[in-house]
Amino acid sequence: MDRQTSSDMEKASIHNIEEVALHGHAATNIKDGQSLFHIDEAKERALRRKIDLRILPTVALLYLFCFIDRANIGNARLAGLEKDLGLQGYDYNILLTAFYVAYVVFEFPAQVVNKWIGPGKMIPILSFGFGLFSLCMAFVQSFGAAVAVRFCLGIMEAGVFPGIAFFLSRFYRKDELGFRLALYIVCAPLAGAFGGLLASGILKIDHIGPYRTWRNIFLVEGIITMGIALISYFILPDRPETCKWLTPEERLLAEARIKSENVGQTEVVDALHSKTLWSGVFNPTTLISATIFFFDNIVVQGVGFLYPTIVRTIYPGQTTIQLQLRTVPPYVVGAFTTLLTGYLSFKTKKRGLYMVLSAPFMIIGYAMYLGSMDPHVRYTAAFMVAIGAFSFGALCTAWAAANVTSDTARAGALGTVVLFGNCGGLVSTWTFLPKDSPRYVPGNAFNLCGSTVMLILSAGLWAWQVRENRAKAKGRDDWRIEGKTQAEIEALGQKLPGFRYAY
Repeated sequence: MDRQTSSDMEKASIHNIEEVALHGHAATNIKDGQSLFHIDEAKERALRRKIDLRILPTVALLYLFCFIDRANIGNARLAGLEKDLGLQGYDYNILLTAFYVAYVVFEFPAQVVNKWIGPGKMIPILSFGFGLFSLCMAFVQSFGAAVAVRFCLGIMEAGVFPGIAFFLSRFYRKDELGFRLALYIVCAPLAGAFGGLLASGILKIDHIGPYRTWRNIFLVEGIITMGIALISYFILPDRPETCKWLTPEERLLAEARIKSENVGQTEVVDALHSKTLWSGVFNPTTLISATIFFFDNIVVQGVGFLYPTIVRTIYPGQTTIQLQLRTVPPYVVGAFTTLLTGYLSFKTKKRGLYMVLSAPFMIIGYAMYLGSMDPHVRYTAAFMVAIGAFSFGALCTAWAAANVTSDTARAGALGTVVLFGNCGGLVSTWTFLPKDSPRYVPGNAFNLCGSTVMLILSAGLWAWQVRENRAKAKGRDDWRIEGKTQAEIEALGQKLPGFRYAY
């Protein structure tokens, strides 16, 4: 197959699914990108529904507690963590920073390990680890110990978000992926809502053994996470080919339909090669999507860590439990819009459109924060920010994943997007400082500017991809495949004439 030239492949005709699903066989015409086999739509819908029901609840639950275990420190802060550990000045911000330093440093290496070992195995292992270190936070007695535990938590969580996105990309088509990403990424705003409710309930427990107040939050949530991770280890398959709950026919269909969207590729899961990995990293769509996600994550992670504190400045006279409950409604609205934009993206096969529509809500929200100290205006601003911000997690990762042509390149692209996002999380730990309370002008102004940049980049990338597709359709890249072997063709990626940017 390696010596098959472009002229040979252009003569390829429609094949059956069994043939194109075999290792070493292409599933698309490299010149026009058209599939070389026909799929029964009813069978594909049934397969997709089966995958949805088996995989999505598990990964959504894992990510829910991943985000809860990351952000529950904000709830613990309201419940007395700072006082008990003797935190002063910027100590709380340093505590948040420790998590993100580890998260950023280990992000890309963790994604390479996900590719090497397999996300179906690594995601449960990493999830058990972050549950364990969340549990350990219940036992810390000093600032130094808390920093060490948060750093270890960051190491464990580094590979979970990109790992789940990479895992799902092995089971779903590019246009299906955005909505499925939304179905688990929605757990970020839900974690804010559910985490606040759960923390309120836990705080009503007087003690668990010798442990009280905020320590109970980490104790209970850590144990729950570890239990879910253990169960998921026996549920998640690594790829369709090894999935025991699919029939042999369904496995072939699952493999063939994914291969059909990777123009020029002959394997669904290719071998790990550094050149291919870096091609996914330095893809223009990857880098722009990653930059957008950088600014978005400054908002999302800042909300997760500091929204309870902002609520306290709006409603200073209320009890801790009342404040926890006040944090819930904006998260619920954010969760709804995340699902809505993800679903519309799936149905319309567009991503850039909904990013362009979402960014103005963030701009308006931060303008309201800067323009008024009225509690009702600022609480409304929280809803505006939530409507705009939370949907970008699914849309940015889906946009990057849809514009590469191999499993390895996809691992690199997703790792890069989430790496940039977590760099934004690191920045977010220093955007709302105690000295800026209660108005937080620097943090709100920075996020206002960042939201504007997100709008400009989203619109710009969309316009560029439309222009590139028009040039490809006119035959600009046809010369690139002349006389090439299959190995050389696979290395072309987005330069293939049959490749079209998915925007």
